[in-house]
Amino acid sequence: MSAKHPIIAVTGSSGAGTTTSAEAFRKMFNMMGAKAAWVEGDSFHRYTRREMDVEVQKAEEQGKHISYFGSQANDFKALEQFFRTFGDEGKGRFRRYLHTFDEAVPYNQMPGTFTPWQDLPEDSDVLFYEGLHGGVVDGDINVAQHVDFLIGMVPIVNLEWIQKFVRDTQDRGHSREAVMNSIVRSMDDYLNYITPQFSRTHVNFQRVPTVDTSNPFSAMAIPSLDESFVVIRMRGMKNIDFPYLLAMIDGSFMSRHNTLVVPGGKMSFAMELIIRPALQQLIETGKIG
Repeated sequence: MSAKHPIIAVTGSSGAGTTTSAEAFRKMFNMMGAKAAWVEGDSFHRYTRREMDVEVQKAEEQGKHISYFGSQANDFKALEQFFRTFGDEGKGRFRRYLHTFDEAVPYNQMPGTFTPWQDLPEDSDVLFYEGLHGGVVDGDINVAQHVDFLIGMVPIVNLEWIQKFVRDTQDRGHSREAVMNSIVRSMDDYLNYITPQFSRTHVNFQRVPTVDTSNPFSAMAIPSLDESFVVIRMRGMKNIDFPYLLAMIDGSFMSRHNTLVVPGGKMSFAMELIIRPALQQLIETGKIG
């Protein structure tokens, strides 16, 4: 971790809402006047979409599985080195994975490909990462140790599947069968690489719907924030004024000594109240709490 070049990571599986949370952080950085470098975890995938399809087919022929959750499809070593370099020097190189035609057209490329590698903006105050593996540990590779502030976005699993299913079929053009196969194929890697990260986070935001999500694959729409509660667990964060949070967030309550529950529509407000002071302190001192 680096006091001079802090790293903030929002981690969560595909469809978990990490991109939505990034907008809340963008607002907070703007309000604080902090210059953030933005990096998506997809930058460190090993394969283009076409290459990944080939790898999936090879694995299936061998009775194995490969997914974007696991180490085979991602370069964890490169991600750790990227974080280390930024922490030491405030520098690094990144690229973008282009999911859709709308994203790809400005680059004159096809969806499912990478942009060329490029340097991070100079004089960045902080690195902001959002993606699958901000807190991953795999053998000798420890990405989490380089992150100064780690936030988990963790909807309950049926909601996560609904979000992925709706997004991938409606926004990314994947078939229903392809999305379901992807979920099944990803399960081992999900258990081994994704879920352990949420025990390393400083704070988790877990959205729990208050509507029936029993069959996530029959859902036509994602439950709204107003149809949810958000369970917020904090760990290793000092000086959290829970009475103040309860007074400020209407309808909130404590479920455990370190866990605040808020109405879903208040999630962005709660994020700002909880995270903004920690961000300010991190940027000024290099420490959380």
